Amino acid sequence: MSTARTPLEPEVVIVGAGPAGLRAAQELAPTVSGEVLVLDREQRAGGIPRHCAHTGFGIRDRHRMLGGPAYAERMVRDTEEAGAVIRTSAMVTGWSSSGGLEVTTPDGLLEVRAPAVVLATGARERPRTARLIPGDRAAGVYTTGFLQNLVHLRHRGVGRRAVIVGSELVSWSAVLTLRHAGCRTVLMTSEHPRPEAYSLFSAPGRHLLRVPVRTPARVSRVLGGSRVEGVEVEDLDTGARHVVECDTVVLTGDWIPDNELVRSAGLELDPGTLGPVVDAELRTARPGIFAAGNLLHPVDTADIAALDGRQVAASVLDHLAGRTPGERRVRVVADAPLRWISPMVRRVGDRAPARNRLLAWADRYVPAPRVVVSQGGRVVAQRRLLWPAVPGRVFRIPGDLLNAARPDGGEVRVSIR
Repeated sequence: MSTARTPLEPEVVIVGAGPAGLRAAQELAPTVSGEVLVLDREQRAGGIPRHCAHTGFGIRDRHRMLGGPAYAERMVRDTEEAGAVIRTSAMVTGWSSSGGLEVTTPDGLLEVRAPAVVLATGARERPRTARLIPGDRAAGVYTTGFLQNLVHLRHRGVGRRAVIVGSELVSWSAVLTLRHAGCRTVLMTSEHPRPEAYSLFSAPGRHLLRVPVRTPARVSRVLGGSRVEGVEVEDLDTGARHVVECDTVVLTGDWIPDNELVRSAGLELDPGTLGPVVDAELRTARPGIFAAGNLLHPVDTADIAALDGRQVAASVLDHLAGRTPGERRVRVVADAPLRWISPMVRRVGDRAPARNRLLAWADRYVPAPRVVVSQGGRVVAQRRLLWPAVPGRVFRIPGDLLNAARPDGGEVRVSIR
C-alpha cells in the first residue's frame, strides 16, 4: 500500500455510521451543495443496533417499534436514498497537519478535508482490565457488544451458564442474546442497592426469564483455567463471598466514549462524560467541528442518538451558511450526586437542546428528585420531577430550567436533592 494519501474534499464528513451519524447525514445530504461523506471502521454501517436482535428501537425518532437489525437497515437505506455516501472499513486514525482527517481503508490511505466535521463515534463498555476485576485469565469473559457481535453477526456459540455484571437496560439485552445462543443466565449482579434498568424490563426479566438479580453485589474474582469455571461474588452489605459456577461472564454498562479523535484534536473533554464539551447546538470549542450521539452522553438509547443527529445537522447548516454563534456563554456543570450533564455550555441565541432536555447521570437513586439550578451561589430555578434519578441510565431534565440563568452570571451548577 502506498503511503501517499488520496485527498477527498466533501462538504461535510461524518465519523461514525451509527444512529447519530446516519441521521445527521440524512438531514444534510439533500440540503448542502457538496458531498456528505460518512466514514465507519466497521464492515457494515448501522452501529450497535445491527447486532441487537430484539425490539425496542425507533420509538422516539421513527415513531414505531423495530428490531435492532431492521432499524439499522432502514437508517442505512434512508441515508443512501438521501444522497449521502457511506464508506465502511474506513478507520479514521487521526488529524493531518492541515486539519484534515487521516483515514486508512482497504483501498489505500486518504486525507479528508471538509468545512464541517461531525464526530459521532459513540461509546463502548469498559473491558475487564479497565474494571480491575482480579482472578484467572480465562476465556469466556465478554462485553455485551462483543457478545452480540459474536452471536448475531458471526453466528458463534458461547457457554451454557452465564453471570452478568450490571443490571442496566443493556444487561437485559445481553440476557436475550445469551438465551438466543442457548446459554442460561444464572445470576445478574449490581453494585447499586436496586437494579438500574426500568422496572418495566427488570421485573418481567426476573420472573419470565427466571434471572436472579443480586444487589448490592459485585464479582470480586474470576475463576478458571483455560475457560471460566466460576466467579466469586461479594455481598456489599455483609462482605460475605461465595462462588457461582459458570462458564461465561458478560460485562455490561460502565460506558466510556470513543474519544480518541476528540483528544488528538486537543478539544476540551468534560471530566464527567469524558466526551467533548459542547453547547446546545452540539458545537465543540473549535469552529467547524461538531459532536453528536453517545460520544457526548454515554450512554443513551439509539433513538435519542438519532435525534442528536437531527440537532447537529441544523448547526452544521448554520456553520456552512456563515452564521456564527453568539459570544455570550456560560458553563453548565453537574454537582453530586450527578456525575455529568449535557450539553455543558449555554450560549445566548442557541436553539433549545434536542427534545428540550438536558441529559444527566446520577450516581445514586433519588426518587422524585428536586432539580436545583444555582448561579453565583444563588438558586435561580428549581423543580420537583415525577421521575426518579437512577444510576445506570440517563436522567432527563427539562431544558427550560436554565432559562433563569444570566449569561454574565458565571458558572451554572445543576444538582438534585
